[in-house]
Amino acid sequence: MLNFVMNSLPIDILALKSVTGFGYPEPVASRMGDAAWRALGDHFGLSQLGASHETLQPGAQSSVCHWHTTTDELVVMLSGELVLRPDGEEHIMRAGQCVGFKAGASRGHHLVNRSSQEATFIVVGTRLQGDSAHYPEDDLAMLRDDSGRHWVHKSGTPYPGV
Repeated sequence: MLNFVMNSLPIDILALKSVTGFGYPEPVASRMGDAAWRALGDHFGLSQLGASHETLQPGAQSSVCHWHTTTDELVVMLSGELVLRPDGEEHIMRAGQCVGFKAGASRGHHLVNRSSQEATFIVVGTRLQGDSAHYPEDDLAMLRDDSGRHWVHKSGTPYPGV
């Protein structure tokens, strides 16, 4: 018999606090557009799995084109239409579709809302220490350690004030 202990209760996702901004340094930050996300994994205190509900308004993008060294990612479309851009290719994603990105696979990706309607999706990723992200289309890298996330140029020089 399966022993199940329920540590949390179901929630209304839209009742969670919505956060805007991505924390990117300039000149990247101003290119992101109007986007908001809700930290689902944080709400439940998850330490091994991150998850968020994201909303992209027309013209917004989910992130800068990137890939992670130790984080697997899974994206599930809930509503609207987004353009998935892996390594410069373009594929339309609609509600009911999903896509995954394996950690360490150096295939940059992000989602762009080129439609006239907002789009929503859930993104889930592993939370492993020492993850870094690479941004092949920009002079940007993210390094994560015990003190948090650090934005650096590809040369390793930190961005000032971030």
